[in-house]
Amino acid sequence: MDFIDYYQVLGVSRNATDDEIKKAYRKLARQHHPDLNPNDKEAHKKFQQINEANEVPSDPEKRRRYDQYGKDWQHADQFEQARRQQQHSPGGGYESFSGEFGGEDFSEFFTSMFGAGGSRRRPAFKGTDFEAELALPLRQAAQTHAQTLTINGKQVRITIPAGVADGQRIRLKGYGGEGAQGGPAGDLYITFRTEDDPLFKRVGNDLYLTQNIDLFTALLGGETVVQTLQGPVKLKVAPETDNGTKVRLKGKGFPLYKKEGETGDLYVTYQILLPKNLSPEEKSLVQQLAALQKNKS
Repeated sequence: MDFIDYYQVLGVSRNATDDEIKKAYRKLARQHHPDLNPNDKEAHKKFQQINEANEVPSDPEKRRRYDQYGKDWQHADQFEQARRQQQHSPGGGYESFSGEFGGEDFSEFFTSMFGAGGSRRRPAFKGTDFEAELALPLRQAAQTHAQTLTINGKQVRITIPAGVADGQRIRLKGYGGEGAQGGPAGDLYITFRTEDDPLFKRVGNDLYLTQNIDLFTALLGGETVVQTLQGPVKLKVAPETDNGTKVRLKGKGFPLYKKEGETGDLYVTYQILLPKNLSPEEKSLVQQLAALQKNKS
């Protein structure tokens, strides 16, 4: 796998402060965010690279290892352990060692220690794990569907089961970076982010929506049409329905993850709309109704 200079991706120097790194990341993330570039595949790819690049320099310990070991920074513990073993083995001549970014390839360091002609077998290391985020509209997350992602220049086609939750994380084995010294490839971890919906609010597997009804339907009763994920549903409104009345539609909520046929509920809250711009005749009728109500009390 080609070496990626995280500092270069972020457009900062190796000596950049934490604040400079954070500022550069935020600026680039806003510029290339998928929501602002919905049809731009290059911007989406760049956004993933920016997130990957920010993960290391923004963490002091990861940054130290990256500055010292370069592309092999994730294997720092193994390198240091192997070096200590070499120091204490018969004939071991490594009393001190220091590396730096852009210097010796630490894969070559292992070759020098455990070369093909040596008595030891060179250790194999698993490749780097990759992290990615995938944003899904709520209604898309409610359906089983396939998507093709571009990860590190490779296209990965995955099937996303209906009911995936916000923040849910899955692993795709072997879709990460290439292994070192013949080791297995790393894994790809995908975190799902479900976006807000203009109509529905999701809480677990239940959905909530507010349904407007006019004053006369609330007073006299009638019907209203409610939108659900499964399509429109006609509801009966009882006479003298109070503002804020909540009704439950069983099985009209969000599907349960990997549980085919099981669905949460939909809760509908009625919001009564008062009539506006009354004519003189309408005002007179309202006044008559108000007088009749007073006479009853």
